[in-house]
Amino acid sequence: MTLPIRPDLQGLKPYGAPQLDVRARLNVNENPYAPPNAVVDAIAQSVRKAAQGLNRYPDRDFAGLRQDLAAYIAQESHVDFVEPRNIWAANGSNEVMLHLHQAFGGPGRTVLSFAPTYSMYPEYARDTFTEYVTVPRREDFTLDVDAAVAAIRDKHPVMVIVASPNNPTGTALSLDEVRALVRAADEVPGGCVVVVDEAYAEFRRWGTPSAASLVPQHQNLAVSRTMSKAFAFAGARLGYLIAHETFIDVLKVVRLPYHLSAVTQATARAALAHHRALQAQVDEIRAERDDTVDWLRAQGYTVADTDANFALFGPFEDRERVFQGLLERGVLIRVTGPEGWLRVSIGTPQEMALFRSALLEVTS
Repeated sequence: MTLPIRPDLQGLKPYGAPQLDVRARLNVNENPYAPPNAVVDAIAQSVRKAAQGLNRYPDRDFAGLRQDLAAYIAQESHVDFVEPRNIWAANGSNEVMLHLHQAFGGPGRTVLSFAPTYSMYPEYARDTFTEYVTVPRREDFTLDVDAAVAAIRDKHPVMVIVASPNNPTGTALSLDEVRALVRAADEVPGGCVVVVDEAYAEFRRWGTPSAASLVPQHQNLAVSRTMSKAFAFAGARLGYLIAHETFIDVLKVVRLPYHLSAVTQATARAALAHHRALQAQVDEIRAERDDTVDWLRAQGYTVADTDANFALFGPFEDRERVFQGLLERGVLIRVTGPEGWLRVSIGTPQEMALFRSALLEVTS
C-alpha cells in the first residue's frame, strides 16, 4: 500500500541527534548536572497536587506560569517592564517557534535567517509551507549587519530569526545589531517581525546583554527562551517568549487547545521557584567552556567565540573520522555546522577531561 505522503516530505528523515549510552554525552547542549534532590522533591510535590485535578483541563492561558516566568526574566535580564501579558510559553522553544511560523508564515511568505544556524529553522518553515532564506555569516561567524539589512530590504520577509548566542557557533549579538535588524524590519511593506532566539542566554559572558531589554520600544520584536539548558530541565520541555501583548495575542490564535498540560505547568513553576539551585553550576559551566576554548586553541584549532555552553571547533579534513574515533572512546559530540567543523557541549570537568584525552588520541 502507498501512503499519500506530501511530495516535499518523501524520503526525508526526522530531526534528531544520537541518544547513546556513553561515558561523556556532549552532543545536544544539555546541562550535565542533574537537579538537586531538594528540587526533585519540590517538583514531585507540585506534580502530585496537580494530579489530583487531572480530570479537568489545565489552565488554558497558564496565568500562574506566566507570572513566574515574567518575574524570572525581569530578574535575570534586568528588565523591569515584563508582565504576564508579555509572556508566551509552549512545550519547548521548538513549539514556540512553530507557533511563530504558523502565525506569521505560510505560502507566499518568507522567513530570513543567518547561516550557519540552528538546523530546525528550515524545518519549521517547511512544515508551514514558508520560504526559508539565509544570509551567510562572516568568516568568524559574526553577523554581517549590512548584508542582513540589504536582504531584509530585498526579500521583504515576514519574519527574521536570529539566534543569540547562535547555535552551532555560540556567537552573540550586540543590542546595536538587534536594533539594526528591527529598523530594517520596520520598513518592510506589510510588516515584519524580528525574533531573537536566546535559548542559551544564561550562559552568555558578563556584559553581553539580552535583547529582551529592547522589547518595550519595538512591538515587532520578540525574544525566545528555554528552560532546557541553564535550568537543567531539558526533559520537562518548556520554552517561552517575551513580546508585546499584541504579539502574544496573535500566537494564541494558532496554539492547540490546552497545549500546556497541568503537569507541565506544575513542573515548570516548581523549577522556577528553585531557579537559583537549578542554575548553581552555570558559572562552573562558563568557566569550563572558557577553559575548553583556550585548550582547543592551544592545540591549533580554530574555535568560534562562544557565549553558549558549547564550542564549535575545526577545521578537520575528515570530521566524520574524528567523530567516530571519539565515540569509540566513549565521547559523543556533534557533527554540525560548516563542513569540517565539530561541536562539543560543555560537560562536567571529568567529562571534558575525557574529551581532551580522547581528542589527542584520535588526532595524534
